[in-house]
Amino acid sequence: MGNNYKMLAKTLYGFEDLLEKELRNLGAMDVKKGVRNVTFVGDKGFMYKANLALRTAIKILKPIRSFKVFTEEDLYNKIRTIDWSDYLSANQTLAIDSTVHSKVFTHSKFIALKTKDAIVDQFREKTGHRPSIDLDYPDLRINIHIEDKYCTVSLDSSGQSLHKRGYRSATNLAPINEVLAAGMLMLSGWDGRSDFLDPMCGSGTILVEAAMIACNIPPNLNKKEFGFEKWKNWDVELFEKIEESLLNRIRGFEHKIIGYDKASSAVYKAVENVKNANLSDFIEIEQCDFFRTEKPVNGPLHMVFNPPYGERLELLNLEKFYEDIGNTLKRNYHETQAWFIVSNLEAIKNVGLRPSKKIKLYNGKLESRFLKYEIYEGSKKAKKESD
Repeated sequence: MGNNYKMLAKTLYGFEDLLEKELRNLGAMDVKKGVRNVTFVGDKGFMYKANLALRTAIKILKPIRSFKVFTEEDLYNKIRTIDWSDYLSANQTLAIDSTVHSKVFTHSKFIALKTKDAIVDQFREKTGHRPSIDLDYPDLRINIHIEDKYCTVSLDSSGQSLHKRGYRSATNLAPINEVLAAGMLMLSGWDGRSDFLDPMCGSGTILVEAAMIACNIPPNLNKKEFGFEKWKNWDVELFEKIEESLLNRIRGFEHKIIGYDKASSAVYKAVENVKNANLSDFIEIEQCDFFRTEKPVNGPLHMVFNPPYGERLELLNLEKFYEDIGNTLKRNYHETQAWFIVSNLEAIKNVGLRPSKKIKLYNGKLESRFLKYEIYEGSKKAKKESD
């Protein structure tokens, strides 16, 4: 296996197949799909590449030890058997994330605390000094995962979650997660081969992710820092070489990517975020009410959007809102493939169109459906006849 090792990429519910495919396309070995994660094998350069290029990954973890644990003290003792000086110095900082699915261990914060105690006690005993805790920007972020009695200790190569791409400085009240936006676009089949519209674009996240997919731009190119940049074996020359190889794969885009929002504040924020992502040449944003628009292009149109949720934004009449979406699509958007995500499964019946696909996703903690509506010229004719 040489310098290759096992890694784990975490993702959102429903994106496991997408992430598996992304990893295979990047060149990962021994790819195996799990629940909200995919494991794979690669070397240090591939770890850098995965962090830069994966659109549907939230974290890339590098496991360093696995063992059975039976009590909190047992966990403490086994964490202390790891030589932490291989990864960290006494004058550096650390943070510990923990995930627990166990009848024996029920409190993830206590698990994180016991892990921290074991590490700092080891340093204090060996050097007389101890690392400090920095929850936001630590030198080393450690992940503890306990499943029943099995504990896996990993180094977090990503640092801050990979959904924090680095381009979004301005957001609205309920911005969509960047990884969720990218995954929705990929599930919709968006490949940059037609014109694109987000008719309720908010702060522009779906527009930016759509442009990056269309142009094959690495999604985390604008990320300010990865966790591995503070590791002892950080290789800046290798990272820059990987980054350059990915940049060489960027392609041109011949179609239009358009965003609408009726709020001037949203349009302003979207324009700023598009500018931050260096994508202003590819994306047009207009202030207008979708319900008063007609299809802005000839030929096929690909539409993906995140309409306001009753649970998250105040809407006077959710049923009327979805009815208006359906009527606008039927009357003015023939030859359009329209996808949108919803959490109110009753209100969407008012769209008045039969979805050709329903995919279960989560928007934050809200169970949602990602729906596909195919609008043909016939839909428009049928509507006129029924009026």
